Amino acid sequence: MDLSSVIIAVAGMAGTLGGSLLTQRRAEHARHREIQLVRAHDEERENLTLRRTCYTELNRDARQFTTALNRHLHILRERGTADDADKAALDEAKAAFRDRYSEAQMLAPESVLNHASAANQALSHVYRQVKRLERNEPEPGETLDSVSRTQYAVWDLLRPMRHAMRRDLGVPSSED
Repeated sequence: MDLSSVIIAVAGMAGTLGGSLLTQRRAEHARHREIQLVRAHDEERENLTLRRTCYTELNRDARQFTTALNRHLHILRERGTADDADKAALDEAKAAFRDRYSEAQMLAPESVLNHASAANQALSHVYRQVKRLERNEPEPGETLDSVSRTQYAVWDLLRPMRHAMRRDLGVPSSED
């Protein structure tokens, strides 16, 4: 065997081994990329599930808080005062909404938070008014009727909040 045959044989073996190594590295890179894509997809799906749950509960708790305020106003109108159970029911609805709104602040994009914030501010405003009426310490111009109108207007803020949440989740809407 001459030197050129040895060089050709070594080069052939190096090429074969190098090709195998390159193929193996490409396969490892492809597997690594596939794992990253699967993880990203799983994270996105988990994030969507978290937002869907948060939005469902935020919508429910906002509606329940609004209803509790309305009920409380009716109690004040009918009885003139609310008992401890009535006050506790209102405070529970407020606490549930507050907790859900706090969760939404950590999960929701600005497009949803803008609407949720408007609803939160309106609900908090009506709650303060109701509490002042409950203590017989209304501000000038605050009456059961004026607070009832303010409370009723909250429903108009919940609708766009719900639509923003649905848009974020990709749920089709007739208004989109």
